[in-house]
Amino acid sequence: MTFDVLLFASYADALGGRSLRVTVPEGSLVADVVRVLRALADPGTIPERPLVAVNRRYAKADQELHDGDEIALIPPVAGG
Repeated sequence: MTFDVLLFASYADALGGRSLRVTVPEGSLVADVVRVLRALADPGTIPERPLVAVNRRYAKADQELHDGDEIALIPPVAGG
Protein backbone atom coordinates (compact mmCIF):
# COMPACT_ATOMS: atom_id res chain seq x y z
CA MET A 1 0.00 0.00 0.00
CA THR A 2 1.22 3.49 -0.78
CA PHE A 3 0.26 6.57 1.20
CA ASP A 4 0.99 10.26 0.93
CA VAL A 5 1.76 11.22 4.52
CA LEU A 6 1.02 14.85 5.37
CA LEU A 7 3.81 16.52 7.34
CA PHE A 8 3.62 19.69 9.40
CA ALA A 9 6.06 22.20 10.93
CA SER A 10 9.28 20.57 12.22
CA TYR A 11 8.39 17.20 10.64
CA ALA A 12 8.03 18.83 7.22
CA ASP A 13 11.43 20.47 7.75
CA ALA A 14 13.01 17.19 8.89
CA LEU A 15 11.73 15.22 5.91
CA GLY A 16 12.07 17.93 3.28
CA GLY A 17 8.49 18.69 2.31
CA ARG A 18 4.83 18.96 3.26
CA SER A 19 4.12 15.38 2.22
CA LEU A 20 6.01 12.19 1.58
CA ARG A 21 4.98 9.04 -0.25
CA VAL A 22 5.46 5.91 1.86
CA THR A 23 4.97 2.30 0.77
CA VAL A 24 4.24 -0.41 3.32
CA PRO A 25 2.95 -3.99 2.98
CA GLU A 26 -0.77 -4.80 3.06
CA GLY A 27 -2.03 -5.04 6.65
CA SER A 28 0.48 -2.52 8.01
CA LEU A 29 -0.16 -0.48 11.12
CA VAL A 30 0.35 3.20 11.95
CA ALA A 31 3.54 2.15 13.78
CA ASP A 32 4.94 0.70 10.54
CA VAL A 33 4.54 4.02 8.72
CA VAL A 34 6.15 5.84 11.66
CA ARG A 35 9.12 3.42 11.49
CA VAL A 36 9.61 4.19 7.80
CA LEU A 37 9.47 7.94 8.43
CA ARG A 38 11.87 7.76 11.37
CA ALA A 39 14.36 5.84 9.20
CA LEU A 40 14.26 8.63 6.60
CA ALA A 41 14.80 11.47 9.09
CA ASP A 42 17.87 12.43 11.09
CA PRO A 43 18.07 10.51 14.40
CA GLY A 44 15.98 12.09 17.15
CA THR A 45 14.00 14.27 14.75
CA ILE A 46 10.81 12.22 14.98
CA PRO A 47 9.92 10.61 18.31
CA GLU A 48 9.15 6.92 18.58
CA ARG A 49 5.45 7.67 19.18
CA PRO A 50 4.50 10.91 17.43
CA LEU A 51 0.93 12.12 17.21
CA VAL A 52 -0.63 10.61 14.08
CA ALA A 53 -4.02 11.17 12.50
CA VAL A 54 -5.68 8.75 10.10
CA ASN A 55 -8.59 10.16 8.15
CA ARG A 56 -8.50 13.28 10.35
CA ARG A 57 -8.88 11.34 13.62
CA TYR A 58 -6.12 10.69 16.11
CA ALA A 59 -4.81 7.15 15.71
CA LYS A 60 -3.00 4.69 17.95
CA ALA A 61 0.15 2.92 16.84
CA ASP A 62 -1.67 -0.41 16.50
CA GLN A 63 -4.36 0.89 14.13
CA GLU A 64 -4.41 -1.02 10.85
CA LEU A 65 -4.21 1.04 7.67
CA HIS A 66 -6.32 0.62 4.54
CA ASP A 67 -6.00 1.78 0.94
CA GLY A 68 -7.14 5.37 0.61
CA ASP A 69 -6.44 6.37 4.22
CA GLU A 70 -5.15 9.89 4.77
CA ILE A 71 -2.25 9.92 7.22
CA ALA A 72 -0.85 13.00 8.95
CA LEU A 73 2.13 13.27 11.26
CA ILE A 74 1.49 16.06 13.76
CA PRO A 75 4.34 17.66 15.72
CA PRO A 76 4.03 18.90 19.30
CA VAL A 77 2.32 22.28 19.51
CA ALA A 78 2.96 24.94 22.10
CA GLY A 79 0.84 27.97 22.63
CA GLY A 80 0.40 30.75 25.01
